[in-house]
Amino acid sequence: MSPPAALSPETDQKPDMADLPAQHPAAPHSRAEARARYFNSGNAFNIKLPPVPSRLFTQEPARALAEGATTGFIPCDQSDAMACAFPATTPLMLARYAVVAAGARFTVDLRATGSIWYVIAGRGQVDCLGESLSVAPGDVFLLPGSPARITAGAEQLVMWVVSNEPQLALNGDLPPDEARRPVAVVHYPAAEIARQVDIIYDHAQNAQTSGIALIFSSEPQAAARNILPSLTLSLNTLPPGEHQRAHRHNSAAITLVLQGESCHSMVDGVRCPWSQWATLVTPPGAPHSHHNAGSERALFLIVQDGGLHYHARTMGFSFLE
Repeated sequence: MSPPAALSPETDQKPDMADLPAQHPAAPHSRAEARARYFNSGNAFNIKLPPVPSRLFTQEPARALAEGATTGFIPCDQSDAMACAFPATTPLMLARYAVVAAGARFTVDLRATGSIWYVIAGRGQVDCLGESLSVAPGDVFLLPGSPARITAGAEQLVMWVVSNEPQLALNGDLPPDEARRPVAVVHYPAAEIARQVDIIYDHAQNAQTSGIALIFSSEPQAAARNILPSLTLSLNTLPPGEHQRAHRHNSAAITLVLQGESCHSMVDGVRCPWSQWATLVTPPGAPHSHHNAGSERALFLIVQDGGLHYHARTMGFSFLE
């Protein structure tokens, strides 16, 4: 038996598997078989997705705080830039400003595991799952993925809200039902938040501490120290004349500027000047730092998809200075 002939470089070289299009079954016997598609190790992992843009949203809060703004949501949507088929600020999170006109009611029913709310202006009442909250400026509250009714008081109610709707949209999931719900209604009043920050300032930092921040959690999520299974929430502070040293992490971050004159962030080498109530997006993996050149303590609220990365052991946090 003669040995096989060697491939000729000119005529017999095999084509590159990376150039193969998606392969279909040759003779499917059912609709289930016909739906199959086949890729290979040369073309399955070369998808080029647009990066998460770093962005500072300033027009959206201005619209939300304008006198006579219409009841509803004003999204911080970057879905077009990220080629997402659903509204998203980062691939797994959606930030919005919510407006409820004076005396009006706003019913929300988000397809999310839960949503994180911060009250910017006005007072109101929130009703969800048989519980009622009276909310005021500076309050934070957490709602599970269930219908809720928000009623404004005598003045326009303006809030900032972040949810994991894009995460569920990606998977085609529905919000968890009563038996599987991982979060409950939680209220963090402004006065209690301030008290907790004072407690932190009465204690020293160590070399591994990343800034001076209050981390929000709840009874169901206390073991993971998250506010939602996939999301973390922190109130970061920065004393006058100081900066939070440069660092990076694999989670994306969405920041709401609460307080801080003459402050800015550096995100991937770009200077992002702060303005009150602006929303800043820090892409995953981007080097960033926060700087306070003013005379008062800076306050900024940060939501990250950190719970997901902590669970997957992929947070990748590191200091860069």
